[in-house]
Amino acid sequence: MPLRVILFVLLFWSGVSVWAQGPGLEIGSRLELFVDGALIEEIRGAARVELRRPTPREVVLVTDRSWEGNACGYFTVFRDDGRYRMYYRGSQFITGDTLKLGHREVVCTVESLDGIHWYRPNLGLVEFEGSKSNNIILDRIPVGGTIHNFVPFKDANPAAAPDARYKALSSGSEARGLYAWKSPDGIHWDLMADRPVITKGAFDSQNLAFWDPVRREYREYHRYFRKLDDDPAGRRGIRDILTGTSQDFLDWTDPVTLSYSGAPDEELYTNQILPYYRAPHILLGFPTRYVEWGWTDSMRALSEQEHRRLRAGVHVRFGTALTEGIFMAGRDRISFRRWQEAFVRPGLRPVGNWVYGDNYQNWGLVETRSHMEGAPNELSVYVNEGYWRGNSTNIRRYTLRIDGFVAVTAPMEGGEIVTRPLEFQGSRLTLNFSTSAAGSIRVELQDAAGTPLEGFGLDDCSVVFGDELEREVRWKGGSDVSSLAGRPVRLRFSLRDADLFALRFR
Repeated sequence: MPLRVILFVLLFWSGVSVWAQGPGLEIGSRLELFVDGALIEEIRGAARVELRRPTPREVVLVTDRSWEGNACGYFTVFRDDGRYRMYYRGSQFITGDTLKLGHREVVCTVESLDGIHWYRPNLGLVEFEGSKSNNIILDRIPVGGTIHNFVPFKDANPAAAPDARYKALSSGSEARGLYAWKSPDGIHWDLMADRPVITKGAFDSQNLAFWDPVRREYREYHRYFRKLDDDPAGRRGIRDILTGTSQDFLDWTDPVTLSYSGAPDEELYTNQILPYYRAPHILLGFPTRYVEWGWTDSMRALSEQEHRRLRAGVHVRFGTALTEGIFMAGRDRISFRRWQEAFVRPGLRPVGNWVYGDNYQNWGLVETRSHMEGAPNELSVYVNEGYWRGNSTNIRRYTLRIDGFVAVTAPMEGGEIVTRPLEFQGSRLTLNFSTSAAGSIRVELQDAAGTPLEGFGLDDCSVVFGDELEREVRWKGGSDVSSLAGRPVRLRFSLRDADLFALRFR
């Protein structure tokens, strides 16, 4: 056996990091989250890394206008100069022996001043049932027929032209692929080309793009059907995600397939990937997971059986499949850690959430005021329910602690994590954390080999307790860690009845 292999095996089984003497992960002074496993090298005791779920709040929109309907979907939300914008598909399904559209698909928009209370602007742009008194912005592609899955964003590219401050992708009914759109105000839209600019893949989903401020390029994510390894004939496949890049939003690279280390093959119906606005080097994704169960005892025990069988009369999967929101994160734009636990479960409500088409998460994260007086802002996401029933769907707001997607957590008996070597810039270590009144966090700084650094040992650390988005860590000698900046250091966290969400060197 080669010597380097023997050394690797000895180091692995002795618990010593094979990276101990190597350079550290350069994090500078950026915010770091524990969403993808990139920071942690060792977990000890009862500590664990745990996905957190958002809390359902109020219904913020009921799509009950005649141009909207029970099949509204593909919701996009972003903050825009003091207000919030939401875009979505207006659509109605009629179920009989076959599935029919009640009216042509349209693109709608609503606005809000707080992300909680939404109103429909009367735009006067598109005629529907003899009137332009509505909130429709588009209903056709001038060269591509009926519009489908229109997904806009506000372009953060500093070089974006004034008439293209907003951009979007959509598909159409007369050509396969995704069209590129531009707008000066997010309301009035024009095609950037008279042909689809992305043509490889499948496009019946919420396909999206954004300006990547870290890579300084446009990046898109869209659907395709991936052949399974155990079916070389290609008779079976699953819905998956492709990604490509562009410098001008018109000419795109050949798309490549995403990878999810260790995750099983699953059907992903949307992707909802975006740079996290507080840490844009990290991409977060909120896909929809699709699961087919068939007519099991549990399926027959679920509510809405009459409606479920009506759907199944069109196609069995329409009545016996379920959808829910999941979560994933990554840094290189292609490989992601996909958490297997659901991020948004269908929940305890018996009606409106346990059928295929429910629990799709919107694309976009926005800060909104807390539901508790005096508390800091929280994150809001928007989830549909009641899809394909009656004449409308509900959009419910869910909230989550800022940075609170994943927690390093330990019970009162205690546990620890040790990071891989990190190279930081700054003079103060701050934490986003939560403890009980009796719980605590202590932090030790070590050299790359794992030896505690003088003055920064666990016993030197002032006990941290409380619940804050950013708290400075102090040791007996103070909080200044600037003498360690630029060299590889490990962080050892000791937790008791505590959650750790993020860290940053200021």
